[in-house]
Amino acid sequence: MSAGTASEGPAGIADSIKSAFADPPVVVVTFDLFGTLVDADRPESPAAAVGAALSARGIAVPDDWAAAFREAHIDAPAGAEVPLPAHVAAALRSRGVDTPGNAARRAVVAAFDPDVRTRAGAVDAVAAAADRGPVGLLSNCSVPELVARTLIRSDLDREAFDATVTSVGCGWRKPHPNAFESIAEGLGVDADAITHVGDDPTADGGIADLGGTFVDVDDPGLETVAERLRAGAPPGGE
Repeated sequence: MSAGTASEGPAGIADSIKSAFADPPVVVVTFDLFGTLVDADRPESPAAAVGAALSARGIAVPDDWAAAFREAHIDAPAGAEVPLPAHVAAALRSRGVDTPGNAARRAVVAAFDPDVRTRAGAVDAVAAAADRGPVGLLSNCSVPELVARTLIRSDLDREAFDATVTSVGCGWRKPHPNAFESIAEGLGVDADAITHVGDDPTADGGIADLGGTFVDVDDPGLETVAERLRAGAPPGGE
């Protein structure tokens, strides 16, 4: 009997079955960005930073700008994201100041221009997740362009993410279900299939309300998440 014939016998079939079951199951993983995959410096006083950026663009900043910045000026549904440029423009209008064109947006983008540090284990965790299935990024961020610029400045491979959703883009902040549904739609899965890794049990933990799984990045840590994914185990452990 030839070697080729032998491989088609019972032993060969058994080996094929073992090989098929050796492949780890597909896992859909989404990551939070700030405080999870990267650390990014933010202005100590957002109001002051935005005010300085407005002044640099010839916009008259009210004397009580700090108070105006803190006030709510846009009536939004619970859980909805108010883009910071829209808030800034409304705060200025409340003090009788108009912002021409996209001056408010340009000022906000300039005010939030962070130094970015990629967290230990982040690159490996994302790569390991990509080897197991679809990978997404879901970030609460009210500043346009900030997530994209942060990714560019990080060591992360942007191509590893099959979908990226921001609250300013989809209009909803975690833990609102619509935020998680948005990233699920981007990945082509149901929300209950997602394992979401993040640093905020309240916001990121909202995935559990949809039947998904929340993994706190600080327990077990990105290195362990990567190790579990490489080993074919669930990112959060058994």
